[in-house]
Formats: sequence, structure tokens, C-alpha cells
Amino acid sequence: MERILSAIKPTGKLTLGNYIGALSHFKDFQDQGESFIFIADLHALTLPIEPEDLRNNSRDIAAFYLASGLDPKKTTMFLQSSVSAHAELNAIVQNYLYMGELKRMTQFKDKCSKMADTAIGMGIFAYPVLMAADILLYEATEVPVGEDQAQHVELCRDLVRRFNHRYGEILKMPKAVVPKVGARIMSLTDPSKKMSKSDQKGDIFLLDDPKTMRKKIMSAKTDMGPTVTDDPVGKPGIHNLLNIYASLDGTTIEEAAKRFEGFRYGEFKKAVADKLDEVMIPFRARYDQIIADKSYIEVLRQGAERAREVANKTLRKVQEAVGLLLI
Repeated sequence: MERILSAIKPTGKLTLGNYIGALSHFKDFQDQGESFIFIADLHALTLPIEPEDLRNNSRDIAAFYLASGLDPKKTTMFLQSSVSAHAELNAIVQNYLYMGELKRMTQFKDKCSKMADTAIGMGIFAYPVLMAADILLYEATEVPVGEDQAQHVELCRDLVRRFNHRYGEILKMPKAVVPKVGARIMSLTDPSKKMSKSDQKGDIFLLDDPKTMRKKIMSAKTDMGPTVTDDPVGKPGIHNLLNIYASLDGTTIEEAAKRFEGFRYGEFKKAVADKLDEVMIPFRARYDQIIADKSYIEVLRQGAERAREVANKTLRKVQEAVGLLLI
């Protein structure tokens, strides 16, 4: 049986891109294997964040998990910070990755290019090390991630090879799983940029009301020419809307493009907005109910207990392998 692990970092308001790229897929994984889905709140500390924002964002993600169809009987849901083994394994495996490897990580280079040296904390640099510890603790064989995180999973695979070569077959080899459709939803105002939690006009936030979501779709940037054709290079705005529609409809971009071929832009946008209403209105209703009854709290508590059982077994194997005296 496959063991599947993924997470979302509570650093801002989640967007439609987060729903399509991650949340909407999680419920499928729980029927394909043993599923561990957590809230990566320790990773959220790598950049300054207000304590209340972190707490609220973590609560929202827990509710979003449940609203998207995760079943606590099938999926272990928990807060990363509730399982101390994440930090303990991180302290060990950081010695098996090297500065040159971490410097080559694309996300690290991108962040550094926008920050002064005095603002770059060690947590940003060592982010992939903690991510590797997250993956390895649960002996995950499949790690659903966005395209921008796949490189980190490859680094984790390098760590496994290096560690196992020295100590034997201790760590499980994971592989990244990137969704074929909807893996990268772009900004509605600038389709050259990823939807990213920070663009109030270009991002559709999961807590936007239906009227606001619809307005953003209808105002989305389109391209030259009056009718719909799929051209990722020549018509990136239309391609992005086709990607959104296909992802929400459970079809391919090619099927969506064929369905709307020759449609005028206004008519096409209305169809996308209707599809968004169809999916997001019931999703938001479920979220509101979960927040109101606070059912997410007990789910996270029970999930943390199960996660600790699994994680501590892996941690002990690693501690014994490297020669730590366990008393």
C-alpha cells in the first residue's frame, strides 16, 4: 500500500490555485493509500508572520481540509508543530545535506533575489531539510506537490540515497506527484505570474464571497482576438481560464478548449464563473459549518496522536542507525 504525505503552509489566505493544485486532490489520495495530510506551521515561521495570523490561517486550513472531503477515518490530519519528531529528525538529517545543494534550490534563489542578506534567515536556507524530515518520518512513498516543490522532493531522494548507503536500508524512497491538470494556476490580472496569496485583484481567495469571485473571473485579463482558442503562449489569459475550468470540471484542458472553441470571451468567462459557483458555494458552506462547530479541533488532536506513533518509530530507527545512545 502506498503511503501518501502532503501539506499546506499557513502563511496567508488560500487561493483558488491552492484549492485546484492541492485541496481538491487530497480526497482522492485517501482512497489510494494511507494518507497523512498536515498543516506546515513550522515552515510558516521562516518569514515574519503575526502570531494571530498564523493561528487563524492554521485553523482555516484545517477547516478547508475537511470541507474539501478529507475523512479523518481515512486520513491522518495534524499540525506539524504537534509532532516533535519533525524537529528532532531535522536536527539529524541536516548533517547529510550540503550548503552547495541548498544554495541551488530555485525557491531559495528566488527569495534571496528579492531580499537583503540581513533578512534571509537560516530557516529559509534550510527549508528543504525540514521538508525532507517531514517526508521521511512517515515513510511516504508518494508526495503530492506543486511544480515549485518537486525539486525539494528530489533533494530528499538524494538524502535517502546518501543516508542508506552509509547505514543500510533505513529510510524509504519517496517520489513527487505533480497534478497533470491545474498544477499551476496563474494570476487573473497577470497570467505570467502564479496565483500567490498576495494580489487582491488577480487572486481568487477561498474566503471571497461568490459575488467577488465572479467579478474577478469576469474581469480577468484576456488576449488578442475575440474568440476562445487554446494557445498557452499567444493567449496565456484564455489558457489560464481554460485550466481553471478544466480543473474544476474534472476534464482536460484539451476537452475544455474543444467545448468552448469559437466562444466569445464574455460568454466563456460566464461559463467559468458558473462552474466556480457550482464548486465553491457548497465548499464555503461546509467550511462555515466546520468553523462554527469547531469539529476541526478534535480531528487535529486525534491526528497528532496517530502521527506521533508513526513518526517516533522512524525517528528511533534513525537514532539507532547513527549511533545515538537511547536510554
